[in-house]
Amino acid sequence: MLKRKRSGPMDGGRLNLMFMNTVVLVGVLVSAIPFIYMITASFRHQGELYSLPVTIMPREWTGHNYEKLFGDTNFVIWYGNTIFTAGIRTALGVYFAALAGAAFAKYDFRFKRLCFFIVLATLTLPFHVILIPLFLLMRDFGWVDSYLAVIIPGIVGAFNVFLMRQYIEAVPDELMDAARIDGASEISIFHRIIVPLVRPALGVVAILTFVNTWNDFLWPLVVLHDDTKYLLSIGIATMDGPYDVEIGAIMAASFLSTLPILIVFVLMQRQIIAGLTQGAIRG
Repeated sequence: MLKRKRSGPMDGGRLNLMFMNTVVLVGVLVSAIPFIYMITASFRHQGELYSLPVTIMPREWTGHNYEKLFGDTNFVIWYGNTIFTAGIRTALGVYFAALAGAAFAKYDFRFKRLCFFIVLATLTLPFHVILIPLFLLMRDFGWVDSYLAVIIPGIVGAFNVFLMRQYIEAVPDELMDAARIDGASEISIFHRIIVPLVRPALGVVAILTFVNTWNDFLWPLVVLHDDTKYLLSIGIATMDGPYDVEIGAIMAASFLSTLPILIVFVLMQRQIIAGLTQGAIRG
């Protein structure tokens, strides 16, 4: 009678799994160390930031950096400005990207392929190429030093339109035809049928748009001149002066500026994972 050979306590599969888990854990720790140091540095005294040897945890905890941040800068105003612009641009960007994606996926019109090709071709243009013409356009509109210049240009990215088109193509045409028979308008079909079926894609587009807007630096720096209208990316950069550099306050501002990104990822992680996995399956 043949007996099944027992595997050893540590066969090859388990060793490979342990090795991969170890590599991932080390990678996570290495990636997290700068972030952890940023947090702890915001609670250090200024002199300790320049002392050696460097330690992860501060020798003496202090809230002086946060007092200086909120007392000597317009950090709260910058924070509100960034939340406002990122929120508005994300909401409008997701909506119009979905509209454009539905148009390219479900409707036939003249020069449809050419228009879609032009949209995708914009991905090959570096932003620095259109920076000066775009600024001149904003000047002619009278939008310089206003949030319209930050929100409106690039509100719908070509990649977002492409992503929404790919998802909306999978929506069954029979559902849309049935809604038309029942007398639903095209805009009603979009809101009641298409949007609920592509929520994972909407989540991916929302997080990409929000993160890009939150971290945007060059364009707001060009069009915003009033320091009370600065976004966080510009405001934190202005804290690094030529004579007085408060590293602790900058670390505190950097830590607080990352919190909304972390919150968005935590709240929308299911949508993001669903959107990415479904996109991979379609691919």
